[in-house]
Amino acid sequence: MKKLMLATAAGALLAGAAGAEEIKLGISIGFTGALESLAPEMEKGALLAMKEVSDSGLLLDGSTVTGVRADSTCTDAAAAVAAAERIVADGVKGIIGGMCSGETIATLERVALPNGIVMIAPSATSPALTTIEDNGLFFRTSPSDARQGEVMADILLERGVKSVAVTYTNNDYGKGLADSFAAAYAAKGGTVTVNSAHDDGKADYSAEVAALAAAGGDALVVAGYVDQGGAGVVRGSLDTGAFNTFVFPDGMVSNALEERFGAELNGSFGQNPSAEGEGRDSYIAIAQEAGFDGSNSFSAESYDAAALIMLAMAKAGTSDPNVYKNSVMDVANEPGEKILPGELAKALEIINGGGDVDYVGATAVELVEPGESAGVYREIEFRDGKIEVVGYR
Repeated sequence: MKKLMLATAAGALLAGAAGAEEIKLGISIGFTGALESLAPEMEKGALLAMKEVSDSGLLLDGSTVTGVRADSTCTDAAAAVAAAERIVADGVKGIIGGMCSGETIATLERVALPNGIVMIAPSATSPALTTIEDNGLFFRTSPSDARQGEVMADILLERGVKSVAVTYTNNDYGKGLADSFAAAYAAKGGTVTVNSAHDDGKADYSAEVAALAAAGGDALVVAGYVDQGGAGVVRGSLDTGAFNTFVFPDGMVSNALEERFGAELNGSFGQNPSAEGEGRDSYIAIAQEAGFDGSNSFSAESYDAAALIMLAMAKAGTSDPNVYKNSVMDVANEPGEKILPGELAKALEIINGGGDVDYVGATAVELVEPGESAGVYREIEFRDGKIEVVGYR
């Protein structure tokens, strides 16, 4: 009998070992390009979640998870598709990404859909992604710009700003956000004096600034990128005195904005997706322990995107994206025990025991159909050359 028990135990161990995988997850963000200053903390956020799960030994019979980089460049759809094709060929079972909306749409349509790969985007916010055909494979942890447009309109009017000029980066993200904001602002009684595109990558934005100044407005809304044309328009506006108050949506809100302009932006304000409370505090603490700044834009959303993929795998009992895609909404919402950053091992224990989890994460995750974040925004203002949080919406 003792020999039989030993043999059974050995067999169980071998079965567990045989069931373990080396799971690869893609991280498809703009390591170069328009938002490259945000990429390091976004990648670190995703990798932190993967390490937490791998170290627990509790995912799919002790499977480990590693990240595979793909440089989406943020704005070059062809480069993003090529990078995604490479990591899919390398065997990734899911993608944290894309980063910007246009390249996310291209990657979803040309890579993820044909290959049956789950994508959870931490920062792609175009309203077009809400209705895109995705076969249940696409999710996002940042809210749609349809909501951001409403939030920005409210902030402006509550501050007494009744007229604005709008400049936006000439792509899906910029146009979607600018149109969403303009419609919401006008409906609430505000006036948009001009709503015009700018191209990224130019050395001089004096023509764009002159046209914006001619239209006038109490402030300039810059729906652009902090590492590209958005910053160029701000620089030109400050140098010529065209505008001295700016409104910054998510593509502009980062530590790089402080570094480039500092006190020149005092009194300017804006918003970006970011939750408050215990989940965010927990994430910033574990990020600091890991040696990086978890407060930077979309780092928390990247951690949550990776966590959702892995918890969905555990819930489904497989790393097959065509199966675990059906469990993402289950682990993201009630019912179940609430799970915060640093508690992924606890979540896996509950799931492995047949229980339910409600992943709250770093960004107060609540996914609504068809798989996107309901969304919380933090309102920011420049004071003494620094970005200060003044409230949440």
